[in-house]
Amino acid sequence: MKSLKIKFVIFGSLGLFFLGACNNGNQVASPDSSPAAVNNSADATPQGDTTHAAVPQAGGQVIESGPYHLEFVHAAEPNGIHLDFYLQRGDNHEPIPDANVTAQVQLPDGTPKTLNMEYDAAGKHYTATLPGQASGEYRIAILSEVNGEKVNGRFAFNR
Repeated sequence: MKSLKIKFVIFGSLGLFFLGACNNGNQVASPDSSPAAVNNSADATPQGDTTHAAVPQAGGQVIESGPYHLEFVHAAEPNGIHLDFYLQRGDNHEPIPDANVTAQVQLPDGTPKTLNMEYDAAGKHYTATLPGQASGEYRIAILSEVNGEKVNGRFAFNR
């Protein structure tokens, strides 16, 4: 009987260990489920520590990560999908123009695509165009480096 109890404790502990390993702490914004949304994006539920409210400034999906405000907006265009990424700092959402920003996109068919995002000084955000018209769920990891510090966010949307 004592052996059975020990085996149960060990099995339960291993199960909890593997369950905890599945949560890798990545921040994910939910895909849009509303076809009536103008910009086809939804607010994200931030995961992890946040220092201020996740309020969209440009109507996109938002992740608050420490002092950073990350906001992703997409819009359909005739030649593809226009991607906008707002990388801002502090409670006043000061734009960060000198970051290195890359979008890693997983297309609906599973094909990966990497896009370098350029800073648009007039709009105070990073932008890129994703060519193609495929329907389905797009998963996007936006990788940013601000003065050597990595600031990343994961987003998704349906087209």
